[in-house]
Amino acid sequence: MPLGDRIRSLRNELNWSQSDLATRIGADTGQISRYETGKMTPGADVVVKLAEALNVSCDHLLIDAAPRRPFDAPDHHLGDRLAQLDELTDEDRTALLHMLDALIAKNRVRNALRDAS
Repeated sequence: MPLGDRIRSLRNELNWSQSDLATRIGADTGQISRYETGKMTPGADVVVKLAEALNVSCDHLLIDAAPRRPFDAPDHHLGDRLAQLDELTDEDRTALLHMLDALIAKNRVRNALRDAS
């Protein structure tokens, strides 16, 4: 989905007009219209303002496959830990992946059993 379509979709989810979004990011309605139609691409500083106003991460706005996450996640502990994974040996990373796979599988089975009841 192009950036403009994503902006429009997120804005509509919030039931905001283009004017509402423009006010929140310090722009004018015409700019929002040009972003949404793809006639103008917002600069990095505007992408950050849009992401903050729409409460999504910048990567979600810019990258099709990026998962939707809030702009300012309250808990950064997992992200901090993930950033340190490259400090692990290959053997330890492989072991960690096996543990994560097992936990994910366990959760899926538990959900399937709950849904079947």
